[in-house]
Amino acid sequence: MSEKESGVLTHLDAEGHAHMVDVSAKAVTTREARAESYIQMLPETLAMIVEGRHKKGDVFAVARIAGIQAAKRCSDIIPLCHPLMLSSVKVELTPDLEKSQVRIETCCRLSGQTGVEMEALTAASAAALTLYDMCKAVDKGMVIHTVRLLEKKGGKSGHWKV
Repeated sequence: MSEKESGVLTHLDAEGHAHMVDVSAKAVTTREARAESYIQMLPETLAMIVEGRHKKGDVFAVARIAGIQAAKRCSDIIPLCHPLMLSSVKVELTPDLEKSQVRIETCCRLSGQTGVEMEALTAASAAALTLYDMCKAVDKGMVIHTVRLLEKKGGKSGHWKV
């Protein structure tokens, strides 16, 4: 029975203390999660990135690497996450000139005993934060928004999609 079905939060023990969930009895299955985030910016800022005119170089490449690193280090950032041996992390950055924003989509995959939702969400967040960091000198008004899980596959709970 899932947390949702039982009404019990599995990260809390009987006394209400936080703890890492024991996943040792769970089956090893292929698990995958996709997440997204967006960063809104001035049209001039996005044009500068897309046209390769940013003084710091390839902003998208740095954001992609930041997302991958963040997924790999998720358990260092989110206290009760399990350290996972990810088999794949993908970070796609798609500029939308019409809306003056960048869509970041991440996909994390592994064969293991627990899901990779937090890794995908952390990757999407870190990539957006990196874009902000690299462009803040020219556009302090950027807005990161809509960080969300898009899809998860594998494990006992099966397939879920937005």
